[in-house]
Amino acid sequence: MVRFLRRHSLDKKSAQHSQFHRQLSHESSSSDAADMHEPHGNGSGGTPPLPNGRAAAAAGAPRSRLGRDGPPSDLDVMKERFAKLLLGEDMSGTGKGVSSALALSNAITNLAASVFGEHRKLEPMAPDTKERWKKEVGWLLSVTDHIVEFVPTRQTAENGTTMEIMSTAQRRDLQMNIPALRKLDAMLIGYMDNFVDQSEFWYEKGGDNKRDDDKWWMPTVKVPAEGLSEVTRKWLQYQKECVNQVLKAAMAINAQVLVEMEIPEVYIESLPKKGKTSLGDAIYRSITDEEFDPLEFLEGVDLSTEHKVLDLKNRIEASTIIWKRKMQTKQEAKSSWGSIISFEKREQFEERAETILHLLKLQFPGTPQSQLDISKIQYNRDVGYAILESYSRVLESLAYSVMSRIEDVLGADAAAQNLTATEAARRMMEGGEAAAAAARKLDAKEELEKLNEAPASMTLYDFMGWHFDQDELMRKKEEGTLDEAGEAKLKKAPSLAPKKFSYVDSLSAGGMRSPSARH
Repeated sequence: MVRFLRRHSLDKKSAQHSQFHRQLSHESSSSDAADMHEPHGNGSGGTPPLPNGRAAAAAGAPRSRLGRDGPPSDLDVMKERFAKLLLGEDMSGTGKGVSSALALSNAITNLAASVFGEHRKLEPMAPDTKERWKKEVGWLLSVTDHIVEFVPTRQTAENGTTMEIMSTAQRRDLQMNIPALRKLDAMLIGYMDNFVDQSEFWYEKGGDNKRDDDKWWMPTVKVPAEGLSEVTRKWLQYQKECVNQVLKAAMAINAQVLVEMEIPEVYIESLPKKGKTSLGDAIYRSITDEEFDPLEFLEGVDLSTEHKVLDLKNRIEASTIIWKRKMQTKQEAKSSWGSIISFEKREQFEERAETILHLLKLQFPGTPQSQLDISKIQYNRDVGYAILESYSRVLESLAYSVMSRIEDVLGADAAAQNLTATEAARRMMEGGEAAAAAARKLDAKEELEKLNEAPASMTLYDFMGWHFDQDELMRKKEEGTLDEAGEAKLKKAPSLAPKKFSYVDSLSAGGMRSPSARH
């Protein structure tokens, strides 16, 4: 009986509560209807003022970031970038995105394309563009701070006992290469800043640009009718040498990272069983000839277009992988990869192919990535390798672009002076070391040490003062009146004399062995 009365009382209260809400809802709807037909305030219509200043919110103002006034904040941009990385560039959320490593690699590549893609002149970067690059690439590189490995460390307890424990530290390759790449980045931007306030060359404006060579989309360089001054010409050669050092260091780091990446099984399965099949009869005969000269081989191959250079690179890389796999096979006679070629011969062929690949890399630094490189980047799952490879690749591309702009100016100067092709080529080689490095492997550590020993970058005016000081110091040295401070200053000055190199001499001095690692 008590349960019945209690339930009856609850049902009665519930009914009264429901009736009260229906009445309140009816009054509210009536009030809204009246508001729609009756104007408020001064008769202009609109939303009546609400307490606590909520009229703007009631008017339907957007609350999302895109609806706010002004540009998005750095925090909003960073959130959007990392959200896209977490989704693997698949904003639909269906789980069809790429791996985190490839997403980061694409993010660095796309950022560099958006920042440097329209920088087609030899001039400093815009301050806002430079700030954007430093800020956003810093966001992407911050991921490497959390890629760690266990290292043994000693710890002393409160009672004085010493014990060895395992602690976390940033992975060794990232700890070495990320600061080095950041330094190369800053140096390249500094080299571009050096071209401020120069007046001895300029660019034609959009409608007047009539360039008809393979760089038709680039602006045309103009120099005075008598050409550049001697000081400006030597300063450009010096800047080209500095940028070339950065290019070689970035190439060395990129090649080292690509070598350490795993070769995907998809690429291995696509290879033929014999290196001869990949190379073709003509190239195979040239590489396996007893009298093999890599320079004569490259002179006899048609490398007139970028497509032909890339095709040769793909063929030689495929044959190199095939020969390496055969040399790593323990039971060669029973393997389907076996052949009648001896181990020593196959090793010699692989070394010759490596030498050709290295020469192609130096002779054509702007060539697109090979099929092997693309496969490694696409199927790589190591985030650290992905960041190192993409960052070094975009710096390599930027350095090559700056060098090309400098060569355009020097080429316009040679055309203004009506120089022959041989003299113009000799001038292009002045102050450079590319020819001397053609027969040896680029070592990342060695190239970075060269950069540390190199003098600081200079503007044209600094260079002019240094140039004249150097002439005065040389005169004192010839007279025997040069003091110790002058000798130290003279040693730090860059050599401006033309350098002559011979590929054949460097090959004969360094031997015919190719580098141990690819490229």
